[in-house]
Amino acid sequence: MTDDALHSRFAGPDQSPGFLLWRVTNAWQRAIRAALAPHGLTHVQFVLLATIVSLHPAPVTQRELADAAATDPMMTSQVVRALAARGLIDRHSHPTDRRAVSLRATTEGLRAVNSAIQTVEDADAQYFSALGAQHEGFRDLLLTLDTPSRNNGASHRE
Repeated sequence: MTDDALHSRFAGPDQSPGFLLWRVTNAWQRAIRAALAPHGLTHVQFVLLATIVSLHPAPVTQRELADAAATDPMMTSQVVRALAARGLIDRHSHPTDRRAVSLRATTEGLRAVNSAIQTVEDADAQYFSALGAQHEGFRDLLLTLDTPSRNNGASHRE
């Protein structure tokens, strides 16, 4: 090997699972951003709002939300503030933890996420249609990689 060559175990980028995952993830995120644009939601806003709704009726703290969505707690805090400012979520005193705030989707937030989820699921179906009959197997492989124990018991973070 010469000093000006890439010293990789792979013959080329298309042989690297990590590089391919990077490319696929970027392409999928572009499709989701385009699908969410008419709804006025960013991808992370949609994910956090959908997560709040999916955890309802249990009171959801910001920390629980970040854990459930596998998002960075500081970024979650910023997005929660933006969602509250738009009137899509309410923040109330937590019923059992006086230090915590409970998050809940407003009627407008519920309407927004239920409108957007149809668009997101349609975009997912179109994007992943290339997998054909391998769709469920692919999902199962993703679940294997998403197992928190693969990261010493911690949730994966973006």
